[in-house]
Amino acid sequence: MHLTPEQQAVGRRNFLKAIAGVPALAGLGTAAALKGPVHGGPVRLGVIGVGGEGRVLLGQTDPAFGDVRALCDINPRQLAAADEVLVKTDRPRARHYAEWRDMLEQEDLEAVVIAAPLWAHADITVGCLEAGKHVLCEKMMAWDAAGCERMRAVAARHDRVLEVGYQRFYNSMYQAAYEGVIRAGVLGDVYHARLAWHRNGNWRRKGEPPSPDYDPSPWGYPTWEHLLNWRLYKRYSKGLLAELGSHQVAVANWFFDATPEAVFGSGGVYRFADGREVADHLYTTFEYPDGRTAVFSSIESNAFDHYYEAFFGTKGTLILRGEAEAFLFDEAGGREATGIEVTEKGSGPVLEASESRVADARGGRSAGGSSEQIDRLAAYRSEIAGFCAAVRVKRPLACGPQRALGSAIACLSADAAAEQKTRVRVGDGSETSST
Repeated sequence: MHLTPEQQAVGRRNFLKAIAGVPALAGLGTAAALKGPVHGGPVRLGVIGVGGEGRVLLGQTDPAFGDVRALCDINPRQLAAADEVLVKTDRPRARHYAEWRDMLEQEDLEAVVIAAPLWAHADITVGCLEAGKHVLCEKMMAWDAAGCERMRAVAARHDRVLEVGYQRFYNSMYQAAYEGVIRAGVLGDVYHARLAWHRNGNWRRKGEPPSPDYDPSPWGYPTWEHLLNWRLYKRYSKGLLAELGSHQVAVANWFFDATPEAVFGSGGVYRFADGREVADHLYTTFEYPDGRTAVFSSIESNAFDHYYEAFFGTKGTLILRGEAEAFLFDEAGGREATGIEVTEKGSGPVLEASESRVADARGGRSAGGSSEQIDRLAAYRSEIAGFCAAVRVKRPLACGPQRALGSAIACLSADAAAEQKTRVRVGDGSETSST
């Protein structure tokens, strides 16, 4: 969604005015908000899965909160790359493991960060929880509803912290928008939200195996291609909804204070007929209680709209764009709206990108004419520090398993709806069509 520079300039002032009365916004940063872990020292961490997303988490782990002792990955090349992240951030190399169970048995760990492929989330998380470890697991919560429920139940039974990687809940811009705009009623009655994540490119990755005789089949991947491009195969992935849409559905659930009741869906492999099994274009409509609707689209043929969440109310419109800009529109004044850019002075280029922000993070897109880089990874730092604070001093989680479950169940239902090109009741257990 594009605005003129003039609209953005006006917007900065108005959005700031809307959130000016929100208490403690200045304390939402990691250093100010999370003082607990100094009492008892940093949490002893292991990381399972150190691909692109895992290395983002590794790079954003403040050693004051988390002491990374061990790394686990079935690809030795990823382990070497993870060591480089530690060295670049002046931390010692960690011990390496190919099997996560071996890591749990041989290391004195308090908690584990999991960034393995989606299909493995439930089994690894449950294994770690049953071993007495606290867990921060990347989104989506699990590949299926049963896995999500199993994770939540085991965490409760063993009284362990379980957080799921929806970093928007730790993003001060979203927190300010929720407190100062949504809860304050600035938008009036909100009946519609638009969630978009548009890209122009092939999701397929290219790369050579770590050695000519490398065999990933003991871990469930019959070929190197299946491991490298697991996101494109239904056995391991839930496609665009899990990797991108679940972030935005989590925000819609948060801001609507509800979960959807039903969802329409359609989509398919329309552009890249290259053997992938998950859609490259996806369109879903989520029906919430009280006549509210959220529409999610994700396409891989045009990047003009980029990615954003927009909430349309009787008094105004709120747009959260690229996890770094917020715009507030007065319905009476049209697009003489507001915007605020979240920047971190002197931050330099972003180190690396997760799947959901690869294009921006590599270059650190500037906005509104600013020459400063936008640090979209600050929320990751707060998320990991917040998780460590929950472990060390029982600080409440910003997301937690219940919110993560709500997003997962909605997205799993939407995936079923898109497969069937029909309407599906959310969370009915069967995920079959309903009229």
